[in-house]
Amino acid sequence: MTSAYDTNNIFAKILRGEIPCAKVYEDDDTLAFMDVMPQAPGHLLVIPKAASRNILDADPAVLAKTIAVVQKLAIAAKHAFDAEGVNVAQFNEAAAGQTVFHLHFHVIPRNEHEPMKPHSGTMADGDVLRAHAEKIKAALG
Repeated sequence: MTSAYDTNNIFAKILRGEIPCAKVYEDDDTLAFMDVMPQAPGHLLVIPKAASRNILDADPAVLAKTIAVVQKLAIAAKHAFDAEGVNVAQFNEAAAGQTVFHLHFHVIPRNEHEPMKPHSGTMADGDVLRAHAEKIKAALG
């Protein structure tokens, strides 16, 4: 059984402006910002503005708009960080590794022979995150 959407999850608070973020992109339907515990330089998150716990309960129209932004930002992040590839990850429910129960996609620029760091619980420096956000914004054009 899936639980109800929690309006006090951290991403809902970011959407309401209660918690700051290093914003990369925003439109009427989505928000993208740097992950505060990046697994590689340029690691960002893309979320819908609509209340969706995860892919299992998301409105297909919301999902379609969100994945289009994921693609756009994956291309920009790959270019901005001169990466060889990009990991796109998305987790659904605790058993699958979901820790924030608002639909979100991880976009992580990757280079061969550079292992991803663990999601350690240690937050990255805010200035570094803002600089990485600016690099990706510049790559968006």
